[in-house]
Order: sequence, then structure tokens, then C-alpha cells
Amino acid sequence: MRPLTLRVVGAREGRALNRRFRRRDRATNVLSFVYGGEGDIVLCHPVVTREAREQGKTLRAHYAHLVVHGVLHLRGYMHDDKASARRMEAREIRILRRLGFADPYTVE
Repeated sequence: MRPLTLRVVGAREGRALNRRFRRRDRATNVLSFVYGGEGDIVLCHPVVTREAREQGKTLRAHYAHLVVHGVLHLRGYMHDDKASARRMEAREIRILRRLGFADPYTVE
């Protein structure tokens, strides 16, 4: 297992990181960074909280989904096109189910 750092940040830092590394001037829910065999996952709490509320999910379930999503990015999964997005989503669903969480893409 590779070392992993998981950070939860506020909107200001989330926006600054997204602007610096992705050139998008807004906070985003999750960012993944791979370097030297290690990885960082950064979760922006205000964005995660807002999304969970908007999607009718528990905060715990949404955090679980985004951590799994971030780890998959660290392992090379992407969602740049429909086929790769379907593969990544299917993997997320399987992992989350094993962890006791519902399909994050199903709206109930």
C-alpha cells in the first residue's frame, strides 16, 4: 500500500489549490495528487457538505464516495470520456457496496 495523505480544507484553500493545479477558479469537492509513489487527496468540506445536501445524501456517504473517487484517481482511473467514466463509476459502486454504502449515482 502506498502512503496516502487525506486532507479536509475550507473553501479558500480548496479554491486556491484548484486554481493553481487545474486552472479553475472555484473550490471543487475532491482533488487527487500523485507524486513519488505517494498520494494526496484533498476534500473541500463546504463543497462536500453542499453537494450532500443537494443530492439528498448523508455527509458520511458523500465523503466515503469522494474518498473512493480520489483513491481511484491515484490508481490511474479517469473519467475523461464516457467509457472511462462508466468503468470508474462501476468500480466506485462495487467498492462502496463492500463498505456498506449505496450506489452514489442513484437518486432516491
